[in-house]
Amino acid sequence: MVKRIERVNQLIKKELSQIILREIDFPCNVLVTLTRTDTSPNLIETKVFVSTLPENRSQETLDILNKNVYMIQQALNKRLIMRPMPKIMFREEKIVREAGRVEEILAQEKKDCKKPENV
Repeated sequence: MVKRIERVNQLIKKELSQIILREIDFPCNVLVTLTRTDTSPNLIETKVFVSTLPENRSQETLDILNKNVYMIQQALNKRLIMRPMPKIMFREEKIVREAGRVEEILAQEKKDCKKPENV
């Protein structure tokens, strides 16, 4: 059962990426990435995690996706032959943001350690 959910997650992510790339217009200079999907074991819902660059535009991006979720869901229903078809819910990806912040801190610490001490 776990393998099936993993395959469903990969398939939904791939198809949604193509649909969003072709059908949704985002403001200029915004990069939108579907980082992962999390489908419930009973296939009722799928949480689609979205990462946005620049990060300060993430709420605007989620608003655009949620406004078009009905159209996106219909396109997905036409592409996939699955029963039941999970309901799509877009969420902001916070793990990637937190990992990026940790990387920044580590890079800063590494740079601080390399500075020679004035004697």
